[in-house]
Amino acid sequence: MKPIENSTLYPNVRKGKAQAIPSEDVEQSLYAKRQKIYPRQVHGLFARLRITSVLTLLGIYYIFPWLQWDGRQAVLFDLPARQFYIGGWIFWPQDFIYLAFLLIIAGFSLFFFTTLAGRLWCGYACPQTAWTETFLWMERLVEGDRSRQMKLDKEPMSARKFRIKATKHGLWIGFSLITGFTFIGYFTPIRELMDNLIPYNLSGWETFWFFFYSAATYGNAGFMREQICIYMCPYSRFQSAMFDKDTLIIAYDAERGDPRGSRKKGEDYQAKNLGSCINCTMCVQVCPTGIDIRDGLQYQCIGCSACIDVCDDIMEKMNYPKGLIRYTTDHAIHGNKTHILRPRILVYATLLLTLFGLLIYSIAIRVPVQLDVMRDRNMLYRESNEGLIQNVYMLKLINKDIHPHQFTVTVNGLQNIQLEMDSTIIEVAGSSLLDLPVRVNVARDDIPEQSNTIEFTLAVEGQPDWTVTEDARFLGPLKRLR
Repeated sequence: MKPIENSTLYPNVRKGKAQAIPSEDVEQSLYAKRQKIYPRQVHGLFARLRITSVLTLLGIYYIFPWLQWDGRQAVLFDLPARQFYIGGWIFWPQDFIYLAFLLIIAGFSLFFFTTLAGRLWCGYACPQTAWTETFLWMERLVEGDRSRQMKLDKEPMSARKFRIKATKHGLWIGFSLITGFTFIGYFTPIRELMDNLIPYNLSGWETFWFFFYSAATYGNAGFMREQICIYMCPYSRFQSAMFDKDTLIIAYDAERGDPRGSRKKGEDYQAKNLGSCINCTMCVQVCPTGIDIRDGLQYQCIGCSACIDVCDDIMEKMNYPKGLIRYTTDHAIHGNKTHILRPRILVYATLLLTLFGLLIYSIAIRVPVQLDVMRDRNMLYRESNEGLIQNVYMLKLINKDIHPHQFTVTVNGLQNIQLEMDSTIIEVAGSSLLDLPVRVNVARDDIPEQSNTIEFTLAVEGQPDWTVTEDARFLGPLKRLR
């Protein structure tokens, strides 16, 4: 590296004497105006995989809220009721551990796939990628291909240009509104939401999230696009910590491609001391972030593989071998042996399988009933007319199942303990909670200590495996010393 005083990047620094850099130069370097990127449409294997992934993910997003399960919405996060429906499962706030499991699995999945094959998430599964691809498709539908878009933007405003731009933005806004509406449909039953949308009887929070999510979709996918990936997404900054020389990345084979230069098809380029790269810049034109992959791996690369598809197409037309730009590893590109199944991959895979297995097993054996016991704190105890010591409790019976069930409650832990409540059989509706006040009576002589452990048992009629128990404290009078 050249000494800083001889660097052409700092023309005002000479022989160790610092000179003031004009403020307008600093402002221009720090606040450079964004140059709009016009990604060229590409066809090929990876393009088809990306389109399939986008259609699948968007299909899941837009269709799932409309699916029904046992007369209710199949996927619904009912925040006011604190109930979360996913198919035949109903989760409550007490099941927060499962969300923690999912987040841990998601984190290890990101580590695993990034270490294995780079930014697969960014290129094929990220919501920003999915919606940006959709907005690009609508833009090409209205304005034409890359060259027509660039030509249209350079034209002065006219009735024709205004009509084309208005049509494009109309499609974008309409799609964004559908996206925002669908988002609310995951938290409010979407069929009820549709009925309230026509007369516009949405609540304040529904209105806020409807327009906020719509505006976010419109701005992120329509305007910000690659800036989200480059400047706002933290993943691009720390991804390198998960890479090693055996990670599959998109790479340009410089040894084969350089020196670059144009030539005619069928011409002996080796006689002209040229490499396979014809310097057509197509790899740059198809890149959604506008980088040149030939400059090496860069954090702006989202791993979409568009450059691989277009380069293979050019190589095929030139009758050259494909793979000038390809999925490979740093070891392979330098002629060394690649180790895909290495310790990091095996550790991540083992942890993922273990965590996923534990999650499925814990959900499968989950008992869909819960008992919470709260002792009345207004008094320590009271003595009944029969001379019994009585404690009052509030039992919370939670039926997490979608069907109603009948419950019985018993108590034990002290000799001759008695449970007093209004009914011996309690029915709790599906997906609901019932507060049940009960009284526990024990004879004074049967209370060994001032504070004693008792146990409530909740049993479900016809479901012996669903029995749950909960400990509580029974307080009695202070024992006198003899």
